[in-house]
Amino acid sequence: MTDARLRHGRLSLALSFFVQGVTFALLVTRIPAIQDRYGISDALLPAFLAAVPVLAGVGSVVTEKLVARVRPGVVLRWAQPLVLLALLGAAAGGEVWQLGIALAAFGLSVGALDASMNMLGVSLQRAYGRSIMLGFHAAYSLGGIAGASLAWAGAHWDLPLLVSYLPVVAVLLPAALIGSRWYADADAEAGPAEADGSAGAASEPVAFKLLLPLCLVMAFAYIGDSTVSNWSAKYLQDVLGGSEELATVPYNAYMVTTLLGRAVGDLGVRRFGPVAVVRCGSLLAGAGFAVVALASAAWVGIVGFTMLGLGLCVIVPQTFAAAGRLFPAASDTAVARLNIFNYVGFLIGSPLVGAVGDLWSYRGAMLVPMVMVLVTLVYARSFGERQDRYGGGHERPRTVDVG
Repeated sequence: MTDARLRHGRLSLALSFFVQGVTFALLVTRIPAIQDRYGISDALLPAFLAAVPVLAGVGSVVTEKLVARVRPGVVLRWAQPLVLLALLGAAAGGEVWQLGIALAAFGLSVGALDASMNMLGVSLQRAYGRSIMLGFHAAYSLGGIAGASLAWAGAHWDLPLLVSYLPVVAVLLPAALIGSRWYADADAEAGPAEADGSAGAASEPVAFKLLLPLCLVMAFAYIGDSTVSNWSAKYLQDVLGGSEELATVPYNAYMVTTLLGRAVGDLGVRRFGPVAVVRCGSLLAGAGFAVVALASAAWVGIVGFTMLGLGLCVIVPQTFAAAGRLFPAASDTAVARLNIFNYVGFLIGSPLVGAVGDLWSYRGAMLVPMVMVLVTLVYARSFGERQDRYGGGHERPRTVDVG
């Protein structure tokens, strides 16, 4: 694969991560408006919200089967428009059953989208021979900030959901389709010599016993992430006595520091290795939860949530990258199975913290994700497995450095 082909593939995939960040943020930040539009009760809303990650897990499983027949880039090329159209459908309907169809389509297609995006990211990182996965997830974080800002503007001006979503989809849909022309699957397009070199490993199945530590790390990371997204505002206001306006700051700070951490994280991985970066991220995230749990004032809580952004941001991208290293000839299958635990963590995190908070206290509830994130330290060595076969603890480059 030529240098230009790799660069174009990297840019087009970063665009897909950005578009997905915008799309997902537009959905989750306007849930109250969606609830009002369809007249969904507070009792019924959790069922609708839980259906999305469950169906996304199904979509990830289906993608594992699809990529045995077609390249991940083909799956991504069609999944991304479906996600955008499903978002539009959620804004355009008027009956609850219509929302159900839109969210079902969103969940299934977002599972395929997440899995195929990370498959391509792992493949490109292997071709580059150095860490670039954090950069893709930084593009996602940037998209999330942009999407949340657009959602705020729509809510501030009291725009109908369809009016708020339609211009965004009108811009992002053609951009995603045009960008999909340059998706690059470095594994599928590898030269004959490289293909021969991995032929023996290709027959090796993806052993769940080997993948399990990474699956647990993925689930724990998303439990931590969902804790911040679902409980930071309530915690700052109800537990730490912050104002309603101040309660919006922790999540914004978390998103900004997530973007900053991912933007520079690849440099840290190249310099110190993935094991050291994941260990530092886990310790920083654990310390962040401890600061939040022990905070005596709202500003201290904000500092804790800021630490969480810097700590958690490196774990998920490196978990996908580690799965690719662990099963170099079956990375698509490994990534698809690992991606399911993204949704497991998202599904478990918020109800778990809420239940502990109701039964004990919300300060105590913050210790639960803290312990889970710190468990990552036990499995940190899994992030470096099989690197020694390429010498010096680094990934084997399959092509020249293309910047």
